[in-house]
Amino acid sequence: MARHNILGQLGEQAARDFLIARGLTIREQNWRMNKLEIDIVAYEPQTNLLHIVEVKTRKSDLHFDPMAAVTATKQRNLVNAANAYLRYYQLKCGIIYDVIIIVGEPENFKIQYIPDAFVPRLRTYR
Repeated sequence: MARHNILGQLGEQAARDFLIARGLTIREQNWRMNKLEIDIVAYEPQTNLLHIVEVKTRKSDLHFDPMAAVTATKQRNLVNAANAYLRYYQLKCGIIYDVIIIVGEPENFKIQYIPDAFVPRLRTYR
């Protein structure tokens, strides 16, 4: 496995541990349906919220704007994946979209949590 893939997996594990420590229940990791993927699906029972979490892991934060990595296309794909997830499991709950930025080496990760990082755009039809 490529070195960057290993770093990504370790970053996702650190993100899972972080969310669990905050009281969330991890429902899925790397959930896929067709071409749609969600890095982490976590549930917050106190609020009945499903957290759709995008994890970005980098070795260095030089020249790196984390939110620039969550492009409009990526946001649209996450929204579509979240809708598919809700339909598939027939869930009735609210959704928020979080981003977790992991920077550094596995033994010294720095974690930045951005809850409710974006709000899905409304689609209008003509």
